[in-house]
Amino acid sequence: MTGGIDGSISSAELVQAVVGAVAPLDPARVWLLLAVLGGRYPDGGQVAAVARGAELDGTEAMVLATLAEVVEAARRHSDGSRSWPQVRILVGQTLVDVHHTATAGFATGIQRVTREVTRRWYDEHELTLVGWHQDLSGMRVLTEDEGRRARWGGAEAEVPTDDPLLVPWQCQYILPELAAEVVRAGHLQTMAQYSGTSLNMIGYDLVPMTTAETAHEGMVPGFARNLAAARYARVIVPISEGAAVEYRGWRAMLAGAGLAGPRIEPVVLPAEAEPANETSLQLARARIPVGALPAVVVVGSHEPRKNHLAILHAAEMLWREGQSFSLCFIGGNSWNSEEFTTTLAGLRSAGRPVEALLAVTDDLLWGAYRVARFTAFPSINEGFGLPVAESLACGTPVITSGFGSMKEIADDGGGALLVDPRDDQSLMNAMRALLLDEELYTELRRQALSRPIRTWDSYAQETWRALAATVIDPMSAEEADPGPKV
Repeated sequence: MTGGIDGSISSAELVQAVVGAVAPLDPARVWLLLAVLGGRYPDGGQVAAVARGAELDGTEAMVLATLAEVVEAARRHSDGSRSWPQVRILVGQTLVDVHHTATAGFATGIQRVTREVTRRWYDEHELTLVGWHQDLSGMRVLTEDEGRRARWGGAEAEVPTDDPLLVPWQCQYILPELAAEVVRAGHLQTMAQYSGTSLNMIGYDLVPMTTAETAHEGMVPGFARNLAAARYARVIVPISEGAAVEYRGWRAMLAGAGLAGPRIEPVVLPAEAEPANETSLQLARARIPVGALPAVVVVGSHEPRKNHLAILHAAEMLWREGQSFSLCFIGGNSWNSEEFTTTLAGLRSAGRPVEALLAVTDDLLWGAYRVARFTAFPSINEGFGLPVAESLACGTPVITSGFGSMKEIADDGGGALLVDPRDDQSLMNAMRALLLDEELYTELRRQALSRPIRTWDSYAQETWRALAATVIDPMSAEEADPGPKV
């Protein structure tokens, strides 16, 4: 290529350089062209239109048309309403997307899992932690402070506004959290379809689909787009066998769209407790209404799916029977929790020993598990149920639902009393039994203390092997996968 005296090149030479770089203009190179020149990830319709145009009129014509559109867009935004970012193309790298976990000011089970695995992956593997630009136009590399917050939590980190737009090309993209924003999930779908970058995901549950009435109405559209992207994933790693059943059922439905869908390779979450210490126990005894009463502890947010209204009802029935115990909820309010809050306030006004702690430290949480006589987790649907596993890991019996992932946890060593979460009488009877039946309580506690220990270290290693594998052994987990093949 020739240039001017100052080393610059002409517009015609620049166009020819771009044409040479992207020819032949197949859909994959169209995605690359549009992302780089447009300064944002394209949607599938744009990719298809340019690819078809290239078949009709040739690569050079479509490169010129794309450049003309970019120039026109820049002219329309000459008032500064949009600035074109610098673009950085990444080739063959491993990207771990922790956008929500790096910015969230709260810690749900998903954030807990994401932080536990990401900090271990970060220490042991070559990877780049990424998030998204504020307008979700594309990904960006996280700053050191953002990456630390994604791995460990803590204070809010400053988010730059002028970072280069990352354009991944034939990379390995890993999503350990949930991308339920419609725009973000749409970009992931197109990237997985066209860029040659593999999409690899931890799968938490399909609750917004299987029990949509228990999910926030705003979650359903974004979750549906997340599943649209997941159709093109290389592998989804569900957090339990119960969640894997849901994902295999969803994958079977993809046959109607002529798609095979991803490999489903579950890796069950761990059951590991923090070591007991006197400070943690004292903190819990000071904050939880224990006193001379046996304490019942409930961990989790107060969304309808967690079934906390049923626990309040069962507790009131038992108090009216004359049973003596305290009840403590640990977890934040969430959508549609007003009835729970009102009912709780009414019970407190009536003098019942019940309390709700909205935000607690890890020390207080682990202390609460250990000072409780038992915990209750009668959820309607869960991808796993960390409070069940954590309570059992502390040697504290649990009342939980007799199906899905919760039953799966209970069956792996015992320590739990199973109930029908939709039957108030079933829950009340179980609570009464663990309050009064010392023989049953002692046996369940013995089972809980004898359960096998599964660590976060082993979980992080197994998920990394599944998510970051570059060569797929045809005799690997998918052949052992009993789910339907499409």
